[in-house]
Amino acid sequence: MFRHTSDLQFEAKPEKPDALYAMKLQELIGGAFGEMTVTMQYLFQGWNCRMEGKYKDLIMDIATEEIGHVEMIATMVGRLLEGAPDDVTAEAVKEPAVAAVVGGMNPQQAIVGGGGALPVDSAGTPWNGKYIVASGNLMADFRANVAAESQGRLQTARLYHMTDDPGVKAMLQFNLARDTVHQNEWLAAIEQLQEDGLEGPVAPDDLFEEENQAHARTHWHLSDGGEADQGPWASGQAPDGRHSFEYMADPAALGGKASAPAPRPHQYVTSRTDASGGPHVPGQARGVAGRIKDTLQ
Repeated sequence: MFRHTSDLQFEAKPEKPDALYAMKLQELIGGAFGEMTVTMQYLFQGWNCRMEGKYKDLIMDIATEEIGHVEMIATMVGRLLEGAPDDVTAEAVKEPAVAAVVGGMNPQQAIVGGGGALPVDSAGTPWNGKYIVASGNLMADFRANVAAESQGRLQTARLYHMTDDPGVKAMLQFNLARDTVHQNEWLAAIEQLQEDGLEGPVAPDDLFEEENQAHARTHWHLSDGGEADQGPWASGQAPDGRHSFEYMADPAALGGKASAPAPRPHQYVTSRTDASGGPHVPGQARGVAGRIKDTLQ
């Protein structure tokens, strides 16, 4: 059950409208690492969690908080759009459609959203459910959460330096702080999974005997950079405690030619052979008998 209160989690009051910044701020709503993504990511992780208790409670607490972040930033976007664009950000332009361009406003915010936020990123690209990670494996999911919060905080930090509005900066300062604590919480949860014996450093914690042992420890040097062997990933004990890293300076290809199979004539793929292995004959020269043969094949 979810319950809504009309009070925002943190204040979202800009000092003045700014349609261009409203468009930029959309990234924190509908971007790949925006609040809609982490909201839905954590909700589905929580709903898919197979264990009642501290891990599910952690996930659902943060998921529910993120719903409030969407509301908070959407409110800020709407307030930044207040009076925009023609009577504030583009006073000299009387035609609203032109004013939207001059003022930097995303026209969809006016046409579709009625002067409010939309579930899109800063370029107007709609939010996509494929952004989320909810696999049921908590180690894999928590690592994805660290990455999501890291990217989200990075983008928030960049947006923080793109405005001088005290009200906007105050809200972003709150968002930065919450991204900090969430990164730390997911990192702590990753450690706790291992301490509780639920997961190992490598996800999933299985099939180590079945995997190709010769290739479970080697770094393949495949670029022309010369310093990849100078990190701890090139030698010494691996974090999982099962393997020792090995640096391969000149790895050899282990497979054969990456050749696709011969095409069927009706696929019209340029080739020297057909599906039977014989020489390719252009379709228009094959006649009725050839087309019947192609169909039977």
